[in-house]
Amino acid sequence: MAYLLRTLILFMIVTITLTALIGAGVVSFSFSHIQLAIASFLFTIFAQAFVMFYFIGVSRLVNNVDLILKSKINLKELFENPPEDITPYLKKVDQFVHESTVSKRQTIPWTMLMLILGMLAFLLGGAYDTGLVSKPIHSGLVYGFMAAMFIGFFRQWYYLGKTHKLLRKLKTLFSISDSSM
Repeated sequence: MAYLLRTLILFMIVTITLTALIGAGVVSFSFSHIQLAIASFLFTIFAQAFVMFYFIGVSRLVNNVDLILKSKINLKELFENPPEDITPYLKKVDQFVHESTVSKRQTIPWTMLMLILGMLAFLLGGAYDTGLVSKPIHSGLVYGFMAAMFIGFFRQWYYLGKTHKLLRKLKTLFSISDSSM
């Protein structure tokens, strides 16, 4: 899943960059930058929603495992034959909870900032097209959106890798199949 999400955010970077280059007049294309901006921003919303819910889902899974271990109820969900001493599992899962929480906290704010700045740039692009705002206002928001997008991209790329490894460790620890979440 992390590889799919990395592909989505990489494609998002390419489409938004192409849109900005067409808008700045650096690149010529058969579509106007307005037409490409509509598709690019819709794709950005789609990709960022997937990324955000991936981090939320992994964090929720790890927290559920932690809850099962700490309550010692339904241990059969994690083990065929629950061990008497689950202390080593508790220590590992506490570490996983911390790592998944850090990953979520390091990526979701950038996702939200990207979406908000992108939405404002998109809406003020329409306002610029109708003459309600000046070009520097629209351009400034686009530059801010792109800065947040690039910073968020690298954070998401890094934490997608870390979270993917964390998920593998968790599933290996409890012999959970790769197809289940």
